[in-house]
Amino acid sequence: MKAARIILFAWAALLALLALTVAASFAPLGKALPFVSYGIAMAKTAIVAWIFMELRVREGLQRLALAAGFVWLAILFVLLFADNLTRGWLGR
Repeated sequence: MKAARIILFAWAALLALLALTVAASFAPLGKALPFVSYGIAMAKTAIVAWIFMELRVREGLQRLALAAGFVWLAILFVLLFADNLTRGWLGR
């Protein structure tokens, strides 16, 4: 019964994050919208990985692989945002 409660909690959290995604898409956030959207997406990913991929009960190597994936994703996001923020500096 405890596993069902955990899955229902994860489902409710994912639905809440879905509602937050829809609400954020209509909110006048301006240039902050991508940051908010990516943050919500990362929270959804963490819930799916932790609950449904059962990383909460796995050993260290699998958790290390997940952490390395998140670090690589963070590096890609930093490069993406740096590219977007420096596009207009020539005034074109």
